[in-house]
Amino acid sequence: MRRKWIFIVPAALLGMVLFTFIGGQVVRLLWNWLLPPLFGWRQITFWQAIGLLALCRILFGGFGLRGSSRSNSAIRRRLADRMADRVAERWEHMTPDERERFRQRIRERCGFDPSARESPGL
Repeated sequence: MRRKWIFIVPAALLGMVLFTFIGGQVVRLLWNWLLPPLFGWRQITFWQAIGLLALCRILFGGFGLRGSSRSNSAIRRRLADRMADRVAERWEHMTPDERERFRQRIRERCGFDPSARESPGL
């Protein structure tokens, strides 16, 4: 197991450095290709492009503390399932008269009231 880490750690560090270098170069080239001709702004250096990448990560990407989208979607799915279970349980305990009153209130609130659609002039 230790031998595996001997190869993985340097490869991961090299990958991060390579990814940062390529990302900085792409940002620098795109900035220098688009913004000076369009808006008259100055060209930037590689290190300024790296700083811009870091700033964008801070402003728009956060620090990765919110969890992945997979875990968020799993939480949302669980909450939706719990809500559906609660509604189904309440529905089972309603009498037919209570169910009809509930349906009528939903129709009124959502604008699906059949009596409201019928106009006396037609």
